Amino acid sequence: MTFAPPLTLLLDLDNTLLGNDMDTFVPAYLQALSRSMASHADPALLIDTLLAATRQMVSAASFDHTLSETFDAAFYPPLGMQRQQVQATIDRFYAEEFPRLRRLTRPRRAAVKLVETAFARGYRVGIATNPLFPRTAIEQRLEWAGLSPQRYPFALVPSYETFHFAKPHPAFYAEFLAQMGWPDGPAVMVGDDPVNDIAPARQLGLAAFWVDPHGEGPDCTACGSLADVLPWLETVSPATLQPAYDAPAALLAILRATPAALATLTKALTPQDWRRRPQPQEWAAVEILCHLRDVESEVNLPRLEAIIREDNPFIPGQETDPWAAARRYHEQDGPLALQRFGESRQGLLASLEALAPSDWERPARHAIFGPTSLREIVHIIVQHDQMHVRQLHATLFPATR
Repeated sequence: MTFAPPLTLLLDLDNTLLGNDMDTFVPAYLQALSRSMASHADPALLIDTLLAATRQMVSAASFDHTLSETFDAAFYPPLGMQRQQVQATIDRFYAEEFPRLRRLTRPRRAAVKLVETAFARGYRVGIATNPLFPRTAIEQRLEWAGLSPQRYPFALVPSYETFHFAKPHPAFYAEFLAQMGWPDGPAVMVGDDPVNDIAPARQLGLAAFWVDPHGEGPDCTACGSLADVLPWLETVSPATLQPAYDAPAALLAILRATPAALATLTKALTPQDWRRRPQPQEWAAVEILCHLRDVESEVNLPRLEAIIREDNPFIPGQETDPWAAARRYHEQDGPLALQRFGESRQGLLASLEALAPSDWERPARHAIFGPTSLREIVHIIVQHDQMHVRQLHATLFPATR
């Protein structure tokens, strides 16, 4: 079935596209890595420390650090070393030893058919694997599945260098879609793990198909073998695949993911890139970030504080677009604007996370929207985030416009 706008198809890797029993693979991986680094650290201590550092990545809930930074802070100091001291050994491991683990995995013919058919139908395809490994380890496993990213134009392949959240945090999926530029239209997650793949995707508001070869899932209108995904997509209504980002858990996940995705999207920008406008009348990246910074501190935070503090307050409208020229955003510092936006966003999240469930329905009166609630105001903030992430993505990657 074709979709307009195109369907966004998110695909898990291990035990979805690639047969890979992690109960077998992970111990073999740990043993191989500890042997390779035996001259630097006691193997048993290294394994324990690596597992502890991995748990830190899984539980990470901050947009301030990439997963690789979280891992490094938890892994190297307990071993009394710095990454630079062992980087050559790690690089050699992934180049020479990691490829030997391929024997533990099995390619799946249905995976290649699914991906090739998806591209033929014009779907956007992203590899939504848990980003707990370096990029090379993820690319190699894609190659083992017969799905080399050099051959297939995946919209996004995550890794611990470029992501701030991991499964099962719903912010992982929010960050994933944000780095894709928040594509419009229907979207579905396909994965084998009900805890890491299906539950958090649905928590964000995505449709999900559980790859359960036994067909024993709780929602077997959206589960089956990998070969069942395409037939299911042929019959499902596009309306049922339209994301719904309006539950409090989804709103919090997106609010948390926005600064994370902005950091990744702008990480490699030069000063000239920050100031380049796609068209004379359009904003450059620095102007987008300055706008987000000022709206967060001068509009979003005061509105939420008023609704939390007062009984049914009046929320005035504000025209913020003229600030770009009046405040000379184009001449400002982009990375500093992102930092200040993140600081304000931390404050906004702290206020929301302290709320009781009933507080999300606290009433307010908006100058434009009329009677509203705190949850609806937060939803408007999320939509504003998504709009400007799309704008930034189109500015940085004009071929996607």
